[in-house]
Amino acid sequence: MRIREVDQCGMAQQLPEDAVGRRVSCDGERGTVRYVGTVPPTTGLWLGVEWDNPERGKHDGSHEGVRYFTCRHPTGGSFVRPKKASFGVDFLTAVKQRYELGLDQAIGEEVRISTKTVKMVGFESIMEKQRMENLAEVALINCEVSGPGPENEIKKNIPNVVSLDLSGNLLSSWEVVAAITEQLEKLQVLCLSHNRLSIASSPSNLSPAFSNLRVLTLNSCAITWSQVLCCAPMWPHIEELFLNDNDITELQRPVDVLQGLKVLDLSNNSLVQESVLQISNLSRLEILNLSSTGLSTIHLSDALPGTKTAMFPALKILLLDDNKISEWGVINELDKLSALVQLSCKRNPLMDLDKNHETTRQLLIARISQLEILNRSQVLQEERRGAELDYCKKFGRAWLQAGGHSDPEKNHPSAEFIAQHPRYLTLIQKYGAPEEDELKEQKPFALKDQLLTVTFECPEETDRKPIQKKLPGSMVVQKVRGLLYRLLKLPGTELRLSYTSSKMEGKEIEIDNDLKPLQFYSIEDGDRILVRWS
Repeated sequence: MRIREVDQCGMAQQLPEDAVGRRVSCDGERGTVRYVGTVPPTTGLWLGVEWDNPERGKHDGSHEGVRYFTCRHPTGGSFVRPKKASFGVDFLTAVKQRYELGLDQAIGEEVRISTKTVKMVGFESIMEKQRMENLAEVALINCEVSGPGPENEIKKNIPNVVSLDLSGNLLSSWEVVAAITEQLEKLQVLCLSHNRLSIASSPSNLSPAFSNLRVLTLNSCAITWSQVLCCAPMWPHIEELFLNDNDITELQRPVDVLQGLKVLDLSNNSLVQESVLQISNLSRLEILNLSSTGLSTIHLSDALPGTKTAMFPALKILLLDDNKISEWGVINELDKLSALVQLSCKRNPLMDLDKNHETTRQLLIARISQLEILNRSQVLQEERRGAELDYCKKFGRAWLQAGGHSDPEKNHPSAEFIAQHPRYLTLIQKYGAPEEDELKEQKPFALKDQLLTVTFECPEETDRKPIQKKLPGSMVVQKVRGLLYRLLKLPGTELRLSYTSSKMEGKEIEIDNDLKPLQFYSIEDGDRILVRWS
């Protein structure tokens, strides 16, 4: 049923009977109708609209001291004439405009190929897969879809849709969405980003409309976490949930909902960081995106340093880019996650603590035992070995000063040291404790007097030309290995190094301790370092 109104020009206008709460578009902006009526001293009907973009509005729903409606933002509202607002089109109309019309126009057209004109007779069979009834993926982005249309027509016309994108439309409620999706029995992937959906009074009653849904995207929908939990009974089999850029702040523990989640994106929400642990009971969660959420700390309080937490038991991939993390203690906490193999923490203050970003990367690798990918770059076995050896040496003096000792029976570092370096004892068990002479501070030297000219040769790869380099005698073997990986562009295999000297012809000396400097092996000017790998 519709009501009619007459504007001041005598032109008849039609409005939906349920206009209040409906979504409209006007000059490319979307909003929600909050008021329908007169606004004295003017005549005729006005729509009071709360705009998604508050910069489009002028006030908070008040005019000349009279409040007509309320807005979330003080400049989020304005009045528009009904003739300027579009209430959108039904779903099936939008599908036909997007898919069917283009097909019908193509069939039967004449196409010029070289110098001949060919009529597209029989083109129907070629285009058959693109006909509406065969559509598996439908994208109706910014198409002003506002409702389902005639009863059961969606099911009759496009029954095979598996993936549906309705981003940026005029859908007003979850009931309206359900009226569309209940006719798409095969639907598994749904995107509703940039919509404003009112919450259903009984969400669980709508669950049959989403019975096969596995992936749901609700980016930029102004939704809160409480509303997510309220809606969650509608999505009984959801596995991937994307909630980027919403009004999510404090997280509450999901109870009997979202327990099948494998992927959760909470990026670009200003989270209360202490509440992040409220979702640690999601036992199947494998990927968690907390980028741009304001996080500065994470504390997995159920586990002591160097042990594993029961929280986030399946979490493999954690994204923490663009946050405020500045303490190594946060990285130590992440090592408690038993399944973590991939971490991204770009553009955090921690990454700039050392001018050499490669050093920071090595410290991250050494502190988290199971990392396979860091900042979207694979961690090779040789890189891990080098990072852990460097870590042992870098903090060896602090370990000794805290009560550490190369004799296991006398090795009792302080609790403070263990809290700061929870993996250190494990690493010296793996590689052996660094010797005291390795931990002595190097005295300043004149670089030009200490450089050695060495030649790298690959005796088993005769097509590779020898490479000559000047290196400081104090350069440790591990650094030499890193240099060789870059120079020779080798895959992630273990290098075997040895050297020959003109003073000891016919003798090849193995270089087997990564923590020793070149001068430890008495390498001199003109010596050859032989590089082999399997």
